[in-house]
Amino acid sequence: MKAKPRKRLGEILVDKNLLLPEQLDTALERQKQSGRRLGQVLIDMGFVSHDDVMGAISEQTGIPHVHLRKGLVDPKIVSIIPSETALTCKVLPLFKVRNTLTLAMADPADLFTIDNIESLTGCNVQPVQCRGEDIETCIREYYTEGLEMEDFIESFEATDVQVADAPVEDLSLVEEAAEGARVINLVNVIMLNAIKEGASDIHIEPDLAACRIRYRIDGVLQEVMTPRADLHPSMISRIKVMAKMDIAERRMPRDGRFRVIAEGKEVDLRVSTMPTVLGEKVVIRLLDKGQLTLDINRIGIDEQTLTRVKRVLSKPHGIILVTGPTGSGKTTTLYCGLSFISSIERNIVTIEDPVEYQIPVINQIQVDEEHGLSFAKTLRSVLRQDPDVIMVGEIRDRDTAEVAIQAAMTGHLVLSTLHTNESAGAISRLVEMGVEPFLLTSSVIGVVAQRLVRTVCGHCKTNFFPPREVLERIGWKGSNTTFVTGRGCERCFDSGLRGRTGIFELLEISDPLRERILIDPSLPSIRAGCAESGMRSMKDEGFRLVEEGQTSLEEVMRIVFVEDVVNEMAIVEGG
Repeated sequence: MKAKPRKRLGEILVDKNLLLPEQLDTALERQKQSGRRLGQVLIDMGFVSHDDVMGAISEQTGIPHVHLRKGLVDPKIVSIIPSETALTCKVLPLFKVRNTLTLAMADPADLFTIDNIESLTGCNVQPVQCRGEDIETCIREYYTEGLEMEDFIESFEATDVQVADAPVEDLSLVEEAAEGARVINLVNVIMLNAIKEGASDIHIEPDLAACRIRYRIDGVLQEVMTPRADLHPSMISRIKVMAKMDIAERRMPRDGRFRVIAEGKEVDLRVSTMPTVLGEKVVIRLLDKGQLTLDINRIGIDEQTLTRVKRVLSKPHGIILVTGPTGSGKTTTLYCGLSFISSIERNIVTIEDPVEYQIPVINQIQVDEEHGLSFAKTLRSVLRQDPDVIMVGEIRDRDTAEVAIQAAMTGHLVLSTLHTNESAGAISRLVEMGVEPFLLTSSVIGVVAQRLVRTVCGHCKTNFFPPREVLERIGWKGSNTTFVTGRGCERCFDSGLRGRTGIFELLEISDPLRERILIDPSLPSIRAGCAESGMRSMKDEGFRLVEEGQTSLEEVMRIVFVEDVVNEMAIVEGG
């Protein structure tokens, strides 16, 4: 039986209604004159796009085509092919599974190149088709990122990052280790890139083969660089020098801070070191004052909830709690609340650990547990300073809770945070600490629970349609069944998500809820009271963001802890 003849490229494009027959005839005439490939002629004449041609070639050859992006490339496997060979042949190793190497190629029909790569690597090559320009861009990026980044580091200008409060002590003992141009420039590269990417934290970790650099971007860690392992000690020493820390102390955790001026703005950096079996790990928290939003109208609270939050903040006394896990933006919400009610006529005092941002007209106190300055002790002293509003960074124990309640019941407005998963959980958590329910009903006036959800990347946003049974399982009640998700691209580190916004729920303590707390302060009872009052939950608010196209359904389900459908949603969105 004769094999079915393979369709020509032009025929495929015409069959797909991407090209008119008369356009194909014109392009074939041009191809005869120039001797170039038909696909390139069609692109140059503007008849079809590069992606159209790639798709048609993929259908013709049976070789898939992909869009190159960071998530597709395993940085550890790139060095299996020398950079000169990769550039000459326009190929890039993507990843390796057992003895099969998936290889991005500009011309996957080039059997000679495939044979050469198989001989060079000892692997079976699985080619995929990619744009030649994209391959060249990735080669320049990945062959300078890892252990071969010295040229890039040497070319970096030390003045691109300036330490705003440079140390003045004698550094002669560490000059050789930490003051070399390469180490200074490497540390500057790490900080500057983190600021450009909008990272909240930098993790510098020792490993057996290399030093691992990771950024926390939108709440998720991303590996960005792997310098040589022998550079790690001098990098840590350089950071300690900048933060005025003792570089000789490597066996105990230490904290420090410094400021840098980069990209024309001033950024505070908090440094924390921790000894590990392979050396010291450093985490640097970046506090960009230029990105700090102290406007309560701009942190993502919907209009209806915002009106109620402002009403609670305007009350003259009582306790307002903000709850959520670490990194959910509680402190920012408190700062916004203080900014909303701040005036020259009010004495506002904050007790924090640590003080993250300095705010005008507000007296901020740094807790120092090592010297006996705890939250509870500081709060008692603050009550003798004639305060109108007090912010307590966190209620950690019964002692602090009882002093805060006392302050609220004697005419002060108290704002604080708790680590609970929902607003209803704040009441039961305080009861578990040993606070009497009647004290809570007399003092607590509102609880705000919040989360931060990542928003869909605007550069790779696309629609998807989950099955009806999945929507039924998660309790979807909206009329819209067309949702958005991100395909993944270089700008969002292949996650499909970039940037964050807030999900908020507000529990106002009404008279019926006070009675319920006095009778039964358990979490199920308080939840039932919230439902009876018609309170909008974080899940409802998350669904609102999904319906508005701001975030993905999977992201909301991940944040509001519907664990049993998160994996299924990931499969549906990814497919």
